[in-house]
Amino acid sequence: MEMRRCLAAALLSLGLSQSPTQAQVYPDRVVKLIVPYSPGTPPDGAARIIAQQLQSRFGQSFLVENRPGGGTTIGVKSVVTAPPDGYTLLIAAPVIAYYSVLYPHLDFDPLKSLAPVATVFTWSHLMVVAPSVPAKTMGELVAHAKANPGKVVFGFGSGTTPHVLGSTFKQVTGLDLLSVPFRGGEQARAELLGGRVHINMAPVSTLLALVQDGRARALAFTGPARSPDLPDVPTMTESGLPQVGYDPDAWVGILAPANTPPAIVNRLNAAMNESLKSPEMETLARKLGYERKITTPQEFAAFLAREREKWPPLIIAAGIQPN
Repeated sequence: MEMRRCLAAALLSLGLSQSPTQAQVYPDRVVKLIVPYSPGTPPDGAARIIAQQLQSRFGQSFLVENRPGGGTTIGVKSVVTAPPDGYTLLIAAPVIAYYSVLYPHLDFDPLKSLAPVATVFTWSHLMVVAPSVPAKTMGELVAHAKANPGKVVFGFGSGTTPHVLGSTFKQVTGLDLLSVPFRGGEQARAELLGGRVHINMAPVSTLLALVQDGRARALAFTGPARSPDLPDVPTMTESGLPQVGYDPDAWVGILAPANTPPAIVNRLNAAMNESLKSPEMETLARKLGYERKITTPQEFAAFLAREREKWPPLIIAAGIQPN
């Protein structure tokens, strides 16, 4: 028995002594960034920026792998069940903070099964309508939708922040909109361009070209101030809808499987934060309409705890049903 205790102590000591060494050589092979969203979505775009920045700092490949589906649960579970060695990371967004409401029967809790690594960006959303919608203001949209109950289609990626914002919009206005979930926001916007979806919400950077080309009409921005890219578009508050938008609505961060060595988590966090502080990232974030968010892993964990408190009541109040 004594020998077993000594052996266990020796193994534990060996494991602890190897942790710094493990972090020093990490990464020595390709790191996968799992994105549980379709290509072209804001988290996907952020993931490609993250991959480029980390690859540059570590001199090792960071590969973006899209695994959409199941309202993001497929991609998230692939990270939850991955080895906790830092070679499979998740690019996460707010949905993981309200899994308990949307997916009550899941066999894992993302906030317990994942280790916070670093926050990256935050942003708000733009509401647009198809050119066929005869509305140039939020007031006119509300009037149009009331005159056509059940006929105005709001399209969104299932389980995404626009899903929550759109449902909140319906609740605040009392409108009878036809809500249609898609696998991702890009599919919803394709249907908007085809005239089969009438309302969509996304970051300004995602919709700006459509607005400038006249393929979509911007009605309101959910942020606390107008977007510098669309200074003529009022905020939701200015449009008389102060309850739509949560400053910020959305964020992107990096998480790893639970029990990933703290030395590796800290190494990734330091690299990401240094990237965020660079003039290059400041310029890029401004161009995309994002705000940089720099935190320690502990601060990110506290942020996630607050998100878990914030979102579920909003989802329940908006009447979004579990999947």
